[in-house]
Amino acid sequence: MTSWSSSGVSTRFRLRPAIETFLSAATSRRPSSTKNYGPGGSRFSGVKKPFKEVTKSTGGDAHAMGQQPITFLRQVLTLTVSPNLLNDPSYPEDAKARARMVLEGCKGGSVGAYSESAGIERVRKDVARYIQERDGGIPCDYHNIILSNGASDGIKSFLRLFNERIDDKPSGVMIPIPQYPLFSATLAEFGLAQIGYYLDEDNKWSLQINELERALGEVKDTCNPRVLVVINPGNPTGQVLTRKNIEDVIHFAHKHHLFLLADEVYQDNIYDKDSAFHSFKKVMTEMGEPYSKMELASFMSISKAHIQRYMGECGIRGGYTEIINMDPKVMKVLLKSISVMLCPTVLGQVMMDVVVNPPRPNEPSYEQFQKEKNETLRSLAERSHLIVDMLNSIPGYKANPAMGAMYVFPRFELPPKAIEDAQAKGQEPDVFYAFKLLESTGICVIPGSGFGQKPGTYHFRTTILPQKEKIKTMLETLKQFHIKFLKEYS
Repeated sequence: MTSWSSSGVSTRFRLRPAIETFLSAATSRRPSSTKNYGPGGSRFSGVKKPFKEVTKSTGGDAHAMGQQPITFLRQVLTLTVSPNLLNDPSYPEDAKARARMVLEGCKGGSVGAYSESAGIERVRKDVARYIQERDGGIPCDYHNIILSNGASDGIKSFLRLFNERIDDKPSGVMIPIPQYPLFSATLAEFGLAQIGYYLDEDNKWSLQINELERALGEVKDTCNPRVLVVINPGNPTGQVLTRKNIEDVIHFAHKHHLFLLADEVYQDNIYDKDSAFHSFKKVMTEMGEPYSKMELASFMSISKAHIQRYMGECGIRGGYTEIINMDPKVMKVLLKSISVMLCPTVLGQVMMDVVVNPPRPNEPSYEQFQKEKNETLRSLAERSHLIVDMLNSIPGYKANPAMGAMYVFPRFELPPKAIEDAQAKGQEPDVFYAFKLLESTGICVIPGSGFGQKPGTYHFRTTILPQKEKIKTMLETLKQFHIKFLKEYS
């Protein structure tokens, strides 16, 4: 515990060290406050900026990047919020039917009422039906479905279950490196031990079992490993696991008695024609016993672009968790713990229902829905290939293909002098580079150190969401900056 240096109850110096670690991890995706660089910002107050605007290439917020909402989804949302419009002939009948079904499941027929803590029963049943169809008919019990405010809340609620010490050692959670900072932040918040395993960048960010064994072997005396996290497709790395890879991971988890946590929020974001998404649940079930009896929690969200049902509704916050083979007593504890928060946002639940229950063939909205979806996804795939090709044309850059998700995580080389200058300023070298890039060009990326990376390597995460022409301009500017940077620090 740090010193009691002030009379205030909530001074920073009285916070648990774990909370400060949590705050550091939680903010790692925001290397700089871009508000200081835009119009009226303080960073260049009184100084002419060397760029016209800040180009944010940081997050997966599709609508903030100019993506238009899907018409059908917004129609259903509007009808549930304003049921008086259900008689308006300008709304299609299939949108009205979806809205009526959701409202029938709401208390008092209103989205303004609390739902059950696990979510509206009707929506959970629709989610279960979607999962069953996705997995080729493998049964899905809606009682195993918990709705949440995005996948993030579901993941945090699940990991909270492991917040205990056994034999005076914390529970350990295996997470990929690079990883989505939600995981490192949550582990720090709950006092759980982070067991990092490196993805193999030289083999398209694949997951190697010998690396899992190495990571596990190094912590056997310091924590109790209990959970294995797999992000598929990867964030920030964009890889898609093969079925054989998933089978190997399941064998490993079974061998070491680990609860599998599958972050599958990008499950329909596949751009590589030779790749396909395989859910952990489907593979486990088809492997048969004892693997089909293993404990698994899988997560999904409305925030991202889905090939079959493109949404990208990040701000409305909707997600679900499916948990199978968990001890019923533990499941009861989980349900009690989420009841403290009363319920996830009902509008997020409405969105989730449309995600898993889009317009069907022969319904009035089907043709427009397909047109909007296909155009969006065609554009995303095109932008994904464009970014990788342009990054690989920059001297000292190497970017693996974005097989899925919506990010690219390129590696770049830094001259020794730049590394020395960064260390002199007390900064990670990739953070130093990112600030230089931002201050010189207005391009904002997230340094790889915020996600974790092998020592001596440098990366940043960029998204494929900006529009095509903006991507071209941004990456050409990046190329010129990098060439100049290399000359300056050579």
